[in-house]
Amino acid sequence: MLKFVSSFILLSSLVGCSGIEQVEVANHPESSINSLANTLTDRWALTEQGIEWQVTDSHEDHIEMSGEQISAIIYYGSDKQGELSLNRKLVWPMLRTIPNDTHASLIHDFPLSVSPNIKINGQVTNQEQLKHVRFNGVLTLTSLLNNDVTLTRTLSPSTTEAVMVEQLHFANTSKTKVEISIDALNYQVKTAAKKGTYGVYSIVAQSDKYAGISLKAGESIDVFVKYIATKQGQIADFNGADEIQKRLVYVKSLKNNLQLVTPDPILNKMFDFAKLRSAESIFRTKGGLMHAPGGGRYYAAIWANDQAEYINPFFPFLGNKTGNESAINSFRHFARFMNNEGKHIPSSIIAEGDDIWDGAGDRGDCAMIAYGASRYALAIADKNQATELLALIDWCIDFSYSKMNKEGVIGSDSDELEGRFPAGDFNLSTNMLTYGALISANHLNNELGREDIAKDYQNRAIALRTAIENYFGANVQGFDTYQYYQGNDKLRAWIALPLTFGIFDRKEATLNALLSEHLWSADGIYSEAGNKTFWDRATLYAFRGIFTAQETDTAMRYFKYYSRKRLLGEHVPYAVEAWPEGNQRHLSAESALYARTVIEGLFGIEPTGFNRFNVAPYLPSEWNHMCLNHVRALANDFNVCVTRKSANFEITVNHGDGKTQQINWDGQAPVSVSF
Repeated sequence: MLKFVSSFILLSSLVGCSGIEQVEVANHPESSINSLANTLTDRWALTEQGIEWQVTDSHEDHIEMSGEQISAIIYYGSDKQGELSLNRKLVWPMLRTIPNDTHASLIHDFPLSVSPNIKINGQVTNQEQLKHVRFNGVLTLTSLLNNDVTLTRTLSPSTTEAVMVEQLHFANTSKTKVEISIDALNYQVKTAAKKGTYGVYSIVAQSDKYAGISLKAGESIDVFVKYIATKQGQIADFNGADEIQKRLVYVKSLKNNLQLVTPDPILNKMFDFAKLRSAESIFRTKGGLMHAPGGGRYYAAIWANDQAEYINPFFPFLGNKTGNESAINSFRHFARFMNNEGKHIPSSIIAEGDDIWDGAGDRGDCAMIAYGASRYALAIADKNQATELLALIDWCIDFSYSKMNKEGVIGSDSDELEGRFPAGDFNLSTNMLTYGALISANHLNNELGREDIAKDYQNRAIALRTAIENYFGANVQGFDTYQYYQGNDKLRAWIALPLTFGIFDRKEATLNALLSEHLWSADGIYSEAGNKTFWDRATLYAFRGIFTAQETDTAMRYFKYYSRKRLLGEHVPYAVEAWPEGNQRHLSAESALYARTVIEGLFGIEPTGFNRFNVAPYLPSEWNHMCLNHVRALANDFNVCVTRKSANFEITVNHGDGKTQQINWDGQAPVSVSF
């Protein structure tokens, strides 16, 4: 069944909107972003499996990789002498330290010196000239030890165990035999009992010993180093080769679902890596599977923004079992804090579920949770889970409305930036998330047969939209866009949110403001005009909003620039958290926002029922075809493709049962597709 619907779902006919006017982004012309793109220099190059860097100069970077019981932040590069720099910062989230707060994961640094001692032809070798780096889900560093031997280090976290493995591959690249002697590494540290929630922790780095090995020309040998931490009395023994292989199998499994196929290989690869970083940062805690941001600070815990709002609505599209399980588990944890006293749900549930963090008060967390839970419930298309989530969604919406002022907008103590920037008593973010929650909750309640409640949420959405325009609509720095809070006189990144949620009343001015010199920078969109701080989450929301507003070519120019910079530039290969805060940590949920920019922005996919979704695949003018294959949402496995057909487009939806729907589309209003 097919029908054409408005881009902001069932509200257009009620508020008098039809279609979206194409606008000229006057303050930031195409030549400007093209000039900026021309300044990019690619340090890395694409390969079939990943990316690689041929080392010719001094440069250092860091990357995070995670498994169910460990996270590894690897600092690597070539120093000023061309020698390998390497530090392995390992995090064990379930080995809790004291005080058992948000940041209480056991962390230990293993510098390059924590490596087996090597002799080649009787001479101690302690210099490694870094020559090549590759990342394909594991990190591979190839160095020259002398003129005869190369050493390739492959670093990988275990997918399920509390260990990171480093494979040392020694290869004789000369034409004559060489003698290699490799001492066993046996590095051990025991922590103080008073500093561990579970007492003493044992931290170990171990390898095998190889003495007097003769390597003929072209021969090689492998040594495995295992970095392990355990509670006192635990025994841990792992096969290094098996753990690396399991990681590679896991990476391949993620590539098989939710495949982006476009003419741009950079976007395709960045999307692949976004799926990996999103899905790998899930930890098997005593409180169940918990997705966590990472970054060396945020583990075995959940947040209303990172998990409920950003990543949980993404997991059903990927079809990753642990991701979906972590999502419903996080909502169950938040639901523990529903109450009759009018107290908000805490921003974060920490320490494997044993404690909370509530340091910024109400950040609009209930709006975040209601929005994320309703979007997740529609996408997962599981009636039992959806029914379970109704109580949480209703409670969060009711709580939000208890904070409404006489002008009809929702109040909160702060927003997800937790006071880093002013947010007033009533901010645009909390209100837009409430609006998004109402729209998705309307669809969800209709699906579950609660038509009266669905109608109420629909009416509330209409009223809130009007209140948002009246309260936040303003001229800020010469742009008829939105003030982030009343009295705000500086442009803010979150003015993109109305576009993301399908409100285009101030589209032209908002686009011009976002892409003006006040907010747009070489690193993305500044959080506030006049301040050099940027957060990728705001930039990715903005891209999603510009795509949703049907300014596809404008969005694509900026999105391609951003993707190339993040994938092939100086700090790769993921979306980052922020700068200067956190040194651009690879927080996991930001990668989910990248993927959602493609799913919900470029392809315009939005679940509106358990077997129904809107789709608006706005094909860039320079492309003739694009696909999103093996989409696992709505309890299905389907492909969505769009092909240019003269003045129109053809959308093809291939169902998991082998059926195909072909839709002649004018490229305007989204189409509703039912299975």
